[in-house]
Amino acid sequence: MDNQLKRGLLDVCVLAAIKSEDSYGYKIIKDMKPYIELSESTLYTILKRLETAGMLNVKTAEHNGRLRKYYHITNEGLTRIEEFKEDWNEIMAIHSFITREDEK
Repeated sequence: MDNQLKRGLLDVCVLAAIKSEDSYGYKIIKDMKPYIELSESTLYTILKRLETAGMLNVKTAEHNGRLRKYYHITNEGLTRIEEFKEDWNEIMAIHSFITREDEK
């Protein structure tokens, strides 16, 4: 798969994983695991990119004596998810065009 496309898809997956509630790294990986395998290093790169883009806010809180970063989706992040849903219709149309010969 094209790296740029995959990167964009993973970004939206991470946003979707925290859409309904704030979350932290390990929980995000755990929640995504039934759908996609994601390493910690990849996740934290994505989280940093999304934070820099204004799609996430980060707060640090103590949990069991340790500091943990919690990620909260912003309005920009929610907008990105909605844009992806609209884009997906176009992607599916392109897929249908590309595979039309396979259906004959």
